[in-house]
Amino acid sequence: MGPKRGFLERLEAGETIIGDGGFVFALEKRGYVKAGPWTPEATVENPEAVRQLHREFLRAGSDVMQTFTFYASDDKLQNRGNEASKKFGCAAINEAACDLAREVADEGDALVAGGVCQTPTYLSGKGKEACQAEFQKQVDVFIKKDVDFIIAEYYEHVEEAVWAVELLKKTGKPIAASLCIGPEGDMHGVSAGDCAVRLAEAGADCIGVNCHYGPIKSLETMRLMKAGLDAAGYKKHLMIQPLGYHTPDCGKQGFIDLPEFPFGLEPRICTRWDMHKYAREAYDMGIRFIGGCCGFEPYHIRALSEELAKERGKFPKGSEKHGLWGDGLRQHTKPWVRSRARRDYWEKLNPSSGRPFSASCSKPDNWGITAGHDYLKQHAEDTSDKELKEIMEVAQSR
Repeated sequence: MGPKRGFLERLEAGETIIGDGGFVFALEKRGYVKAGPWTPEATVENPEAVRQLHREFLRAGSDVMQTFTFYASDDKLQNRGNEASKKFGCAAINEAACDLAREVADEGDALVAGGVCQTPTYLSGKGKEACQAEFQKQVDVFIKKDVDFIIAEYYEHVEEAVWAVELLKKTGKPIAASLCIGPEGDMHGVSAGDCAVRLAEAGADCIGVNCHYGPIKSLETMRLMKAGLDAAGYKKHLMIQPLGYHTPDCGKQGFIDLPEFPFGLEPRICTRWDMHKYAREAYDMGIRFIGGCCGFEPYHIRALSEELAKERGKFPKGSEKHGLWGDGLRQHTKPWVRSRARRDYWEKLNPSSGRPFSASCSKPDNWGITAGHDYLKQHAEDTSDKELKEIMEVAQSR
C-alpha cells in the first residue's frame, strides 16, 4: 500500500468522506465519561474503551478517526472543580487521544483529525489572545503527532471559531470548521449564511455544522450556509455532523435547552432509516463530509455508509452482518417478521414510542444567556451550594 490520500485530496477528487459518531455521549453511557464536565480523560484512564469505539466506527465505514479531544483544552479540564487537569494534564490527554486514533486509523484507510472546540475562556469574556493560547496547547500536540487535518468544531459563536481557524491555519494542515448552530444563526445573532462566509474569510477549507441539532435542522442550516457561501462567491467543501436525535422543538441553543438533556434523550433517537434519508439529502445538497455527533452510534454510521455505498464504491465491513433494508429477516423464525424483509416496509415505518403519555415535543428552557454572562464565567472551584441554589431558583421561576 502506498501513502494514504489526504483529506483535501479526497474531497477535491469528488469523494464522499464518512465521519465518525459521538464519543462523549456514547462513553458516558458506557461509564467512562462524566456528564457535566464532559471531558475526555478516558483517553488516559480507560484507553481500551476509546480504542474500541474507534474500531466500531471504522468497521461501520468511518473514513475519519477524530481524536477524542472534545473539551480537552486546559481551561475546561480544570473548570468548576474538574480535576482532570491536575491528575493528567492537557498534553497527556491530547497525546493519548492522538495515539489511539492513529492506531485504529492505520488498521484501515482512515485519516486522523485533531479536534479543538469552544472554551470556558471565551464564555468568560477573556478575549482572543487568551482563547488562542488555550487552542495552542492542543495544537502543539497535534503537530507533534502529525494528524492529517484539524477540525475546529462545536462553536456557538462564530467569533471564537474564526479565532480558532486563524490560529490553526498557521499549522499548514487542512482545516475543517463547524459550528453548533441552527437556522437562527449563532448566539450573537450572526446569521448562518454570514457565519459560513466569516469562516471562509478566515481560511477554513471545509465548512459546516455539528451537534446541538438533529439531521433535519442541521440540513436546514446547511442550506442557509451554502447559500451564503454561494452569494459571496466562495467555493468551499461542506461538512455536516448532526446529533443522532430528533430536535424539532429546539430553539437557538439547541438540545441543551431541552428538559430531557442529557439523561432522558433516548425517546428522540433517530432510527437507522432516518439516517439513510439524512445521508441522501446531505449528498444531494453537495455535502461530501458526512458524519455524526452526540447520539450517533456505529450502526448510524453504517447506515450512512450503506446509503452511499454506490457513490463510494464500497460497503463497510460492518455490513457483513447486516442485510440491506432488513434482508436478513428472511431467516427469522416468525413469518410476520420475515414479511418485513423489504425496503418499502422500513421506509414507510412510523415508529411508536411505547410511552402512552409521552409528549411529541418539549418546551425548551431558552434562558438566552451567552458569552460574558456571570453564570458562564469560568472558575476552578467546584460549583458551590449557594451558586446551585441561585440557579435552581431562576430555573423554577421560568
